[in-house]
Amino acid sequence: MRALSKVAPEWWDYTTLDRSILDAAAKITINDLKKLERPGFKINIFETLQEFYAAEALEYVKCWQQATASRPAGICGPIGPTEQLPIVAQIVNDLNINLKNCHFWGMDEWLVDGKAADINFPLGFAKADMDLCFNRIRPELRMPKENLHFPTENPEEYTKSYDLARCIIMQGGQGETKHWAFNDPVHREGAYKDNPPTPEEYRKKSTRIVDLHPITLIQNARTSGGGTVQNVPNGAITVGPVETWKAENVSIWHPGHHDNPFGQRLTAYMISNKIADSTVPMSLLSDHPSVIFNYYRHGFGVCDVEMH
Repeated sequence: MRALSKVAPEWWDYTTLDRSILDAAAKITINDLKKLERPGFKINIFETLQEFYAAEALEYVKCWQQATASRPAGICGPIGPTEQLPIVAQIVNDLNINLKNCHFWGMDEWLVDGKAADINFPLGFAKADMDLCFNRIRPELRMPKENLHFPTENPEEYTKSYDLARCIIMQGGQGETKHWAFNDPVHREGAYKDNPPTPEEYRKKSTRIVDLHPITLIQNARTSGGGTVQNVPNGAITVGPVETWKAENVSIWHPGHHDNPFGQRLTAYMISNKIADSTVPMSLLSDHPSVIFNYYRHGFGVCDVEMH
């Protein structure tokens, strides 16, 4: 029987992994990082935050520049990091890039009173995308509204939208539960009381309503609300592995203030070594054909003991 979580015993999470995996990951240094590359797993290291967020923004633009009337294309983007979003709008405006054949998929959204958060919800992800990026693009350059896809409490239409256009990149950050979007580990109950879902079981999950792991609630309160966890919903709608495997590439961005130094190492170690375990949802990407991890060198930190 696997260990109980050190954080939330009624849930699965990375603290239930074999300690040898955890200890091996903690020893990785910034100079070791590129050594973890393998076919299908690329690692980029950026020296400045300006380069980091400019490169993240350019992923949007490069995807959209590939879109044509006969072959529309787009990107699935995160809320976190968000610093790239105003840069995206500025590049589109300054270079006069017409987005009429382009698509965008939001990764996830909060569930509020049984429905996806509306555009006025302060923590809303669609609201952030519109405020920080799409409403800043000149009207004559904007993509049609029907090409903006945000998940709802009835996700069937959102799921079908991945067959309307190429999703060239699914871009994201990494949460402290080692998730992309809100693909958190699951409750430790029922069929998963003694063992978590197998990687094969978890990868069958499509866009869906999810309960959020306590770590995720605390993280979002910290990063988006000054710690006001009472304002963070307990549930969300998230893109799933099914849609993720329809994306040609998965690009994960580590600025250093979302997941901690250990988390940034653990998922790279597991993907590099093809250790897939659903208690570390990001590790399931070890089977995706094209994954890119992007690091800010000075956000990589250390895993040494530092008493304060």
